[in-house]
Amino acid sequence: MKFGGVLVQDAAAIMHSAQLVVQTAHKNTRAVVVVSAMADVTDGLLDLAEQARQGHGDEVAQAVDLLERRHEDAIQTVFSSSPAMAVQPVVDEEHALFVSLRQALAGVAMLHELTPRSRDLIVSFGERCSAPIMSAALRAAGLTSRSLTGGEAGIVTDDTFGSAVPLLDIARKTIPRALTPLLDRGLTPVVTGFVGANEEGVITTLGRGGSDYTATILGACLLADEVWIWKEVDGVMTADPKLVPDAVRVQALSYREVMELAWFGAKVLHPMTVAPVQEAGIPIRIRSAFLPASPGTIVCADAPEAGPVKAVTSIRKLTALTIGGAAMIGTSDVVSRVFSLLAAAQLPVLMISQSSSMANVSLVMTQTDAERATRLLRKEFAGSMVIRDITATPHVAIVAIVGDGMRGTPGVAARLFTCLASENINLLMIAQGSSEVNISVLITEKEAQRAVRTVHAAFGLAGAT
Repeated sequence: MKFGGVLVQDAAAIMHSAQLVVQTAHKNTRAVVVVSAMADVTDGLLDLAEQARQGHGDEVAQAVDLLERRHEDAIQTVFSSSPAMAVQPVVDEEHALFVSLRQALAGVAMLHELTPRSRDLIVSFGERCSAPIMSAALRAAGLTSRSLTGGEAGIVTDDTFGSAVPLLDIARKTIPRALTPLLDRGLTPVVTGFVGANEEGVITTLGRGGSDYTATILGACLLADEVWIWKEVDGVMTADPKLVPDAVRVQALSYREVMELAWFGAKVLHPMTVAPVQEAGIPIRIRSAFLPASPGTIVCADAPEAGPVKAVTSIRKLTALTIGGAAMIGTSDVVSRVFSLLAAAQLPVLMISQSSSMANVSLVMTQTDAERATRLLRKEFAGSMVIRDITATPHVAIVAIVGDGMRGTPGVAARLFTCLASENINLLMIAQGSSEVNISVLITEKEAQRAVRTVHAAFGLAGAT
């Protein structure tokens, strides 16, 4: 089971989350716990690393002091009714971690250089500091527990610092070797999310969404019955409740559906999270820590089809790049060069549309990525007659409908286009994958909320679960 940053953000949240683990243990269910860093700590550490590189030593020192005090306050509150001898070892462990953090930041400041490897080391302290506190809270609640880093738990990755790829063939051996003996002894392991180690034992991180990914890697390698992702919301909703107040919980999603929703902006899971458990056929259950009696949303191989569409989602703050030139007509290698260039720069494309003549291709990206992509493309094709124009259309948004039931069901696209047309919402691009699990449209950003509400109502999702 995995707990996100808000669910371990302070002593009250940690103790609440610990009770959810205790309740599971009382049902004679063995559990491995995965924790994120306290809320906002990961971003704070990234900022500290950059400040250290720029030589802002005093500001860095003050911020680290505040961060250590935040963690120590949580420990003291968790152990408020415990003897001092129970508290001190945890305080000492946290202090040692912060000594190491200060040393890492000092090294960056001295060299005025922040390598991907150093950044991973620094940002890993968020989870490495929260895991011992959660483990201590479990002990204070009566369980036997031990905290481990992802590397200690057997998560072995490649050397791609910042976005490391787990080596699952190795992890299937190392994870059971590390955790099964602890579980057999009745311990509840608490593992740092987001953090792994390469084959030499050097700390790596799995990228954004890495804590969810950690949970499914562990679940797959331990052949768990289920992987539980505890969140602040009651599972996956038919739309973002902030945009659509009458959105309701979806009872079940397939692996395909949840990956599509995640890719198109739903704050559910990172798309890569599903891969380890999908292969093993292990369900993921997304549950609310504040409504523990609710079953949440289960993600499994074949979820029941309540209708053609399960949910509608959106991504805002995007830019569409249109790349064109008469010399592109019938020349497929130009498009290949474009995508190879973007892939090498790690610039993901969220949506693609190409004219049948190949005279132009449109790519939708985040605003920041689009700016970088434009610079790279202009440099790559400078002086070339192939690409004559690169046009940016900012302030656009993707709206996507997702559902396995769309496959082979006529009229879904027509209903989508008709309901948007009824609201005078113009479609800038349309895309549908061959899997028929989603249909995506590009519209202006200012129309996104109205579009999501309109589509949600048109497909009757308020009454669907």
